[in-house]
Amino acid sequence: MAKTIFITGAGTGLGKGTALGLAKQGHKVIAAVENLPQITSLREVAKKEGVELEVIKLDIRNKRDQSLINEFDFDVFVANAAIGEGGPLAEIPVDRVRDIYETNVFSTLETAQHAAKQFIKKKSGKIVFLSSIVGIVAMPYLGAYSSTKHAVEAIAKTLRAELKEFNVQVATINPGPFETGFNDRMFEERWKWYDSDKNFTPESSISEQEEILDQQHDPEEMIAKMVEVIPADHHPFRTAFPQSTEDQMKETELEVWKDEV
Repeated sequence: MAKTIFITGAGTGLGKGTALGLAKQGHKVIAAVENLPQITSLREVAKKEGVELEVIKLDIRNKRDQSLINEFDFDVFVANAAIGEGGPLAEIPVDRVRDIYETNVFSTLETAQHAAKQFIKKKSGKIVFLSSIVGIVAMPYLGAYSSTKHAVEAIAKTLRAELKEFNVQVATINPGPFETGFNDRMFEERWKWYDSDKNFTPESSISEQEEILDQQHDPEEMIAKMVEVIPADHHPFRTAFPQSTEDQMKETELEVWKDEV
């Protein structure tokens, strides 16, 4: 059955591909993008691909924009919008970490609260949080972004328990590394403050971790999985993809209980 789906962060990457993919499947999609140029771009792509999208400008950090959520009636809310930054956690300026939390945690929660209140009135609905492999697996030099996704995991688990009595579903989707440009930009961001002559973390150590960028997957595979899961009536609470990502997440959680300091 066709659903009405509201998705944030639909201007780029997995969010953009998923919005288009859901529309191709016959779902009504409200695609919220961060800025005005993305509206034009997404509408042009939708027209070219022969699908209908309702595209709106919604910067999730803007309180006025957040209120737009209340103007739509939808069955599923996808909290997809996020930003990220790489770099050594012991040295990254905390104001930069605070900025990531403002988007990925606080503003994400605020938008989810708008959706939750609507769903509670209807006694139905689903909130899907885009988490990440690093919401479970903490990787060197991705600590700022990873810690926000750990927070999203806790938010999702808590909301799931709290909203169950109102017949509101909550779930997460945890992508592995996909080649959308997002991961590459995260590592590039460190150059705004990192200086190998002044910071104690060797550039070679960071560069070694950056090699994971050479192991990224085709985003179309992840988009297909998201298009499958988001409108489904029933599926696991956590959807990790691909299988190697699920395996790594499970192994990491088990290993924590064995580790010693």
